[in-house]
Amino acid sequence: MDQPDTQPDTKPGTASSTPEASPTADEHGHDHVLYAVRDGVATVTLNRPEAMNALTVQMKASLLEALERARDDAAARAVLLTGAGRAFCAGQDLQEHAANLAAGVGLDNTVRAHYNPIVLTIAGMGKPVVAAVNGVAAGAGASLAFACDFRVAADSAKFAMAFGAIGLAPDSGASWTLPRLVGPAKARELLLLGDTVGAKEALELGLVTSVAPGAELGERARELAVRLAQGPTLAYGAIKQALDFSAAHPLEDSLEVEADLQDFCAKTDDHAAATRAFLAKRHPVFEGR
Repeated sequence: MDQPDTQPDTKPGTASSTPEASPTADEHGHDHVLYAVRDGVATVTLNRPEAMNALTVQMKASLLEALERARDDAAARAVLLTGAGRAFCAGQDLQEHAANLAAGVGLDNTVRAHYNPIVLTIAGMGKPVVAAVNGVAAGAGASLAFACDFRVAADSAKFAMAFGAIGLAPDSGASWTLPRLVGPAKARELLLLGDTVGAKEALELGLVTSVAPGAELGERARELAVRLAQGPTLAYGAIKQALDFSAAHPLEDSLEVEADLQDFCAKTDDHAAATRAFLAKRHPVFEGR
């Protein structure tokens, strides 16, 4: 996780504050995480552009609150995670971390108390999650993107697994998500060497779903999120459950889970409506029921 740049940045992010955005303020009143719902998509924006959206304790608490809100919001059928300004997220705020080291409290339990719940909420979300990676994603910031279902990156985006560079092990699920995205050998290389990966290479490696010109990133990522929000979101949740289960279980057990999930999906209004639409040769309208 690179030391965040503290120079002011007034460039708008891909999904910065919109008229319907509501802040999730920390205990000091800072609106460092924004939440907005439109067209069935909950947009969660990391909003500390002057520090490349580096994560403080208060910001991590606000991010978790926003993600839990998206998880429980019936109006949100898909989630879009992005950053304001020229960075997606620079990871842990190193100024705060240095102060903790000086005070003798080290990591101050932030991995267990903050990062782990955030990643589990993203990965366990029962609805699709899209990351719009608008710039640098370093350390835990990259890990957050890797926990999402889709990553749409700006052509200027960069990923840096910089944990080792400051003498730390990976966290926020990087040791779990990265091998599943790029394979164990490449994951080992990226984590041990910590080399920065540009958007083009990230696409070739499978780290990202697609790459868009910076000026088009917000629109491209939102189009994907809206498409997902208009789809069979209950089935999407079941698909995610099946994939997560099969990653750590044998075929026989996975078949049983598939059968259970299929029983659930078969009873949904969405499945019945889609079957009727297919037979009538028309497009189905999904309502997430």
